[in-house]
Amino acid sequence: MSDAPATLPEAVLLAGPTCAGKTALALELAARFPVEIVSVDSAQVYRGMNIGTSKPSAAVLARVPHHLVDICDPAERYNAGRFRRDALQLIPAIRSRGRIPLLVGGTMLYFRALTRGIAPLPEADPDLRAAIDARARQLGWPALHAELAARDPDAAARIRPADGQRIQRALEVLELTGERLSELQRQAEPPPFAVASFALLPRDRAQLYAKIDQRFLEMMAEGFLDEVRALRARGDLDPDLPSLRSVGYRQLWAHLAGGCGFEEAVAAGQRATRHLAKRQLTWLRSEPSWIGIQGLEERELVPIERVMGSVAAR
Repeated sequence: MSDAPATLPEAVLLAGPTCAGKTALALELAARFPVEIVSVDSAQVYRGMNIGTSKPSAAVLARVPHHLVDICDPAERYNAGRFRRDALQLIPAIRSRGRIPLLVGGTMLYFRALTRGIAPLPEADPDLRAAIDARARQLGWPALHAELAARDPDAAARIRPADGQRIQRALEVLELTGERLSELQRQAEPPPFAVASFALLPRDRAQLYAKIDQRFLEMMAEGFLDEVRALRARGDLDPDLPSLRSVGYRQLWAHLAGGCGFEEAVAAGQRATRHLAKRQLTWLRSEPSWIGIQGLEERELVPIERVMGSVAAR
């Protein structure tokens, strides 16, 4: 973790694990500085997925300008490349209005795509993806992960054996280009401007996990299951879509499809969210350029407030 940004940035990034308090901090900053928030969340982009993504309320969206929320139908496939293109257009547009782009979220792949660039990769091939999915249904994603490990060990080392979406993409790139995804990714370029990156890191992981479990129960009480039921009732969605691979949605969809009981689905959703938080923390702690914030006390917020003030004054 770094102590201070090297140069005055054009945008401020705020990342952290789920349930760490990113939204509360972002809204506090928006009350003090001229901010427009850019969501860095691979699920909040989808319309009709509100409760399970902890999407900002209508009142919050009306009070503070937000971007990249409710921009896609769940049947679409939003990805890191599209996020990067959107963010690189939004940041200068927000700055031209004399406001601060505050990019907030927990989708670390999107932050990486923005800060490190993304390789020139081929467009998705629906037929090839369908064939890979069919093989996964027959053999299981761990078997396809083992195949990937033999063909592109560097990419496989960064992907979990159950992460079907990323395994599928790595195999797809191999088939379409004959080149390894890991090699193509090394051709990526950083953004054409400086950013200041802050990581909200809770001091007590056990407390974070307890908050995650409690919040999942609160989402259930708010109607999360009905939200997933409404998505299923559309008839044009399937659980292999990126939107429905989101934690919570995947587990509740399986319950509604008869794959598990209600209590089992809730416990699986809680467990998957805890695992997500663990991966998010691991990623953030491995990033030397990110400035750590250990809590929401005033003394902890001095570095990010100093940067925000400098950007606002420019």
